[in-house]
Amino acid sequence: MKLNLFLAVALALCVACGFLIRPQPSRPNVEFLPEMVRTAAYKAYSANPNFLDGKTLQAPPPDTIPRGFHPVDYEATETGAIRAGEELSNPYTFEDLAAFTRGAFVFRTWCVPCHGGAGRGDGTVAMRGFPAPPPLTSEKTLTLKDGQMFHILTYGQKNMPSYASQVSEDDRWKAILYVRSLQRSAQATQAPAPQPPLTPSPSGQEVRK
Repeated sequence: MKLNLFLAVALALCVACGFLIRPQPSRPNVEFLPEMVRTAAYKAYSANPNFLDGKTLQAPPPDTIPRGFHPVDYEATETGAIRAGEELSNPYTFEDLAAFTRGAFVFRTWCVPCHGGAGRGDGTVAMRGFPAPPPLTSEKTLTLKDGQMFHILTYGQKNMPSYASQVSEDDRWKAILYVRSLQRSAQATQAPAPQPPLTPSPSGQEVRK
């Protein structure tokens, strides 16, 4: 009996609420914690009361690394480049076709404007009066180790700027792999043509076949 009375009262309250609380399309609903839905947008260099220094643009916390990157533990000096050459090696080989193909794409995108398609330093930038870079197929460049080339791509050298922000670490190694292929092709082209063997002639002099 008491249960039925309770249910009857509850039903009556629900019906009463239905009549008392009716939707009003002309008025917005009541929002709970609206600042959680629509946060205030601050411009990068504007003041911001939410931080102790009052600035919106915050420096990364100390000893943190951006996602997808890790620090290069070499100074931007010639000594650092030499040490990088001794300690770093390319994780990719010519057998990795995907890495080679990606390296070719990276080279054509970022390197060709200055170095040219074959790496001879005859890119469009150099052709328009900017100091030409040394050929990537020169004897000096051939002596550079992969780690040194990686250091140059990371920090830059002389007229060449750093490409660390444009080219990921992984793509830098793949571009170096492609540069090595250009050097191989240049060496094969410059190699002297094989000479036929000498054979003795009836007169006793050696002649070529």
